[in-house]
Amino acid sequence: MNVRRLIPTAALAGSLTLGLVALSALSGCSPSDAADDAGGGKSGGKLAVVASFYPMQYLAEEIGGRHVDVSTLTKPGVEPHDLELGTRQAAQLGEADYILYLKGIQPAVDEAISAAGVKNTVDAASLTTLEKHGAEVGHDHGDEHADEHAGEEHAEEDHAHEGEAGTDPHIWLDPVKYAEVAKGVGASLEKADPDNAAAYRKNTTTVVERLTALDSAFEQGLADTATKTFITTHSAFGYLAERYGLTQESIAGISPESEPSPARIKELRTIAAKDKVGTVFFETLVSDRTAKTVAADSGLKTDVLDPVEGITDKSKGADYVEVMESNLAALEKALGAK
Repeated sequence: MNVRRLIPTAALAGSLTLGLVALSALSGCSPSDAADDAGGGKSGGKLAVVASFYPMQYLAEEIGGRHVDVSTLTKPGVEPHDLELGTRQAAQLGEADYILYLKGIQPAVDEAISAAGVKNTVDAASLTTLEKHGAEVGHDHGDEHADEHAGEEHAEEDHAHEGEAGTDPHIWLDPVKYAEVAKGVGASLEKADPDNAAAYRKNTTTVVERLTALDSAFEQGLADTATKTFITTHSAFGYLAERYGLTQESIAGISPESEPSPARIKELRTIAAKDKVGTVFFETLVSDRTAKTVAADSGLKTDVLDPVEGITDKSKGADYVEVMESNLAALEKALGAK
């Protein structure tokens, strides 16, 4: 076994009171599990894993299984982009055996993880290919819209929302890209804890199969719809839209807290009428005020399209796959799937 810290359950419980919120991959270990661990020479210890927010936590728990203790920096119900770390919480990153995060989502976390200097630190963004998405990236509204955006108004709107179009970190909302990340996480856990490499490999296969089935469900469910355009609070679903031939139109940009310009709201009204959009989607961890205002202004309905940044009582599902299945059902309904 590689030389690394193996944190017993009792020690881990004591450290949790200092700041990190522990979310174990299992509700507890059975006597047989404990015996298995002891047989492996771990003396009841597990790999101490810190995940930055829920999509990383899900992979760490599902792939790590009973061989890891997973803590997450982002509590349920906290919007990940807004997370600020306390001093103790940041310091405890240095006590981890393995850190899994997604660079570009949480600047405070990125900085703290860099300072922690943990050997087994994995950036999920490095495990797949990131692309650029935004309110207008890759979408042509037609000649009539080009006329509307001519001159000074166009420049103002570009500054308001297209300027936010950049490298999109929301890779987990594309099941195919998320599966690529899962494979990379599995391989990195094998390297960090070679004694349990077979278990990590098996669990990775299970996760990838689950994500592949989810991809097939989206592909089939969204293959034939009355419209291909959907409106969301912010540009979280660019990868999903690209994967399944849809067009995402966001009220704001990549940041969920951005406020749309009057020109953007006017444009959305036009797009909704032209593309027969009937629903404006909002999400569970961000205020729905702007989405409801835009919907009311255009005579549209509202519904939830969850970016799966955290699981709460408001989530329509107990884990990533269940919430994504709920998202699929919402899209099928809004887009008029046949």
